Amino acid sequence: MSDGPTSDGPMSDGPTSGRPTSGRPTSGATTHGERSAQGVLRIGNASGFYGDRFDALREMLTGGPLDVLTGDYLAELTMLILGRDRMKNPDAGYAKTFLRQLEEGLGLAHERGVRIVANAGGLNPAGLATAVRELAGRVGVPVRVAHVEGDDLLTGDPPARGTGTGTGTGTWGEGVLTANVYLGGAGIAACLRAGADVVITGRVTDAALVTGPAAAHFGWDPETPEGRHALAGAVVAGHVLECGTQATGGNYSFFTRHDIRRPGFPLAEIHADGSAVVTKHPGTGGVVDVGTVTAQLLYETGGARYAGPDVTARLDTVRLAQDGPDRVRITGVRGEPPPPTLKAGLTRIGGWRNEVVFVLTGLDIEAKARLVREQVEDALAKRRPAEVRWELARTDHPDAGTEETASALLRLVVRDSDPEAVGRAVGAAAVELALASYPGFHVSAPPGKGAPYGVFEAVYLDAADVTHMAVLPDGRRVTVPNPVRTRALEPVPETAALLPDPLPAGLPTRPAPLGLVAGARSGDKGGDANVGVWARDEDGWRWLAHELTTERFRQLIPESRELTVVRHLLPNLRALNFTVEGLLGEGVAAQHRFDPQAKALGEWLRARHLDIPEVLL
Repeated sequence: MSDGPTSDGPMSDGPTSGRPTSGRPTSGATTHGERSAQGVLRIGNASGFYGDRFDALREMLTGGPLDVLTGDYLAELTMLILGRDRMKNPDAGYAKTFLRQLEEGLGLAHERGVRIVANAGGLNPAGLATAVRELAGRVGVPVRVAHVEGDDLLTGDPPARGTGTGTGTGTWGEGVLTANVYLGGAGIAACLRAGADVVITGRVTDAALVTGPAAAHFGWDPETPEGRHALAGAVVAGHVLECGTQATGGNYSFFTRHDIRRPGFPLAEIHADGSAVVTKHPGTGGVVDVGTVTAQLLYETGGARYAGPDVTARLDTVRLAQDGPDRVRITGVRGEPPPPTLKAGLTRIGGWRNEVVFVLTGLDIEAKARLVREQVEDALAKRRPAEVRWELARTDHPDAGTEETASALLRLVVRDSDPEAVGRAVGAAAVELALASYPGFHVSAPPGKGAPYGVFEAVYLDAADVTHMAVLPDGRRVTVPNPVRTRALEPVPETAALLPDPLPAGLPTRPAPLGLVAGARSGDKGGDANVGVWARDEDGWRWLAHELTTERFRQLIPESRELTVVRHLLPNLRALNFTVEGLLGEGVAAQHRFDPQAKALGEWLRARHLDIPEVLL
C-alpha cells in the first residue's frame, strides 16, 4: 500500500526538508525544522492531560527549536467525561481547550515549520479536524489537516466480544458509554507522510504521538530487528514525554532539591537509531536528570515488556546517562514484535454515589465516630444502599493550636444502582442528626443528591478485527496495515541473575523512612495500581532489591495484603515496579478509595519506616 506505515521512506515533505508549500518560509530566518537537518528530530510535548497548562503550547512553540509538537489530552476518566459530553451533543466529544490553544498556536507553528500531533480528537477526531480547518480559515493560516480513525468501537463494526480483564463480560453495547481501542502511531505516520501539518487522533497509545512522527521521519521498517529497536526507543522517549512536566521535575520525590515552581515542558531529540536525549527549552524551570526521567519511565508501567500496537519495548534494556545540564540520554532500548491483540478501554455508568464527611473535633474521636456511624446505619436500615463504606482519617493533633488541626474526618461513601437509595435518604440520615449526635457535630459540606459514577474495563481484541484508518489532508482514506510479525506477551521472570549482590550482612541499621534512600512514583491502570521505586545509587539498589519484596510491600501497604501484588525488576534503572491488582476497584471514575488514582501511593510507601543500613543514610 503506497501510503502505508512501512512501505515509504522518510517523510519526503517532512519538517527537515523545507518543503515549498504556500506560506511556508523559504528564505530569511532559519526555521526550527531546518535546524534539525542533522539527523535529529526534535519532538516536544505541550499537554499531559485535559486541563494542563493552557499557555504550554505557545511556550513550547516560542521557547526554542522544534520539529513536532505533541499534546496528550486523554485518560480513562477523560474518555468518560467526553462520553457524557457526546450524549448531550453528538458533535462534541473532543478536547475544546486544544482548539482554543490553536487560535494563537496555529500561526506560530506555521511560521516556525512545526507540525502538531495531538490526541485531542477524543471521541470525535473528524469533528475536531473540521473545526481546526475552520479555525485556520478564520485566522488566515494555510494548514493541511489530517486525522486518524478506527479506535471507536461504538461507531464502527466491531466484533461481538473481547477478552475482559476486569469484572465485566468483555462485551459492549447497551450501557457502554465509550469503547475505544488503543491504536499505534502508524496512522499518524501515514498522515505526516502525506504532508499533514496537523494530525488529530482519537484514542492512541500515549507513546504513539512520538512513534508516529519518528517513524515517518526516519522511515523505520518495523518488520526488521533494527526497525523494531528504533521504534522501541521512540516508545520509551514517548513515554517520558507523555505526562509533560513529570519529566522535568513535576511530582518528583526529591523535589526539595530543585526549583520546580514552574517546570518547563519536555522535548526529545530523537536520532535515526531510536536513541534520544530528553531535555527542555533553555531558560525554562524545573530540571531534567536521570532521576526525573527514571521516575517517569516507571509511571504506569508494569513488567520489563512494555507492549504497544507498534512494538513491545524492553524496559529492562533502557540505559540512562546524564548528557549535560538538563539533558538525559536514552540508549540501548531493544524492541520485540507487538502482541497480536490490541487493548481497548470501555467506560460505562456504574451507578450512583454520594458522600458525607463528618468532622470530629477534640477528645473521644473514636467514640464520636462509633456513635454517628451507628446512628446513620440505623437510619439507613429500611433501604440500605448496596455499598456503604466508612473511613476515619485521624488528621487531629493533641493539644492543637487551631480547631482544624484538632479535628478528624469520618468519611461515608454510599453506592447503589438506584439514585434514590443514595440521594435524599442519605442526606436526611446525616442532617437529622445535627442536634442529636456527638458534641461538636458538623459536616464538611451539605449532603448532595448523589451523582453518577463511571467504571472502566479493559478488553483485548484481535488486531485484525480493528480497522486503523488514516484520513489524509486531501480526504483520501487509507487503511493502515497491521504488523506482520507478532509475539504473544510473556512476563520476564525474576531470577537470581537479575538481582545485585546484597550488602554485607551485619551492617548497623536504624529505623528510617524508605524515602530517604529511594524515590517512587505511582499511578493507575484501570483498577490496578502501579508503584515504581528506584534507588539513587548502586549501594541503595543492592539493599532495595533484596529488602523490598512483595511480602515487605504488603506489610508496608496494609490495603494490599489481601490482593495480588506482582514485583518486576528493572536492574538498569536500579528500580522495582509493583502492580497491586484490584486496589482501585473499577477504576478512577468509580472513586473506590481515598486516592482513586493511586497518585500518592508511592509517597505513602516512602514515608513508611524500615530498618535501613546506616551506611545508606
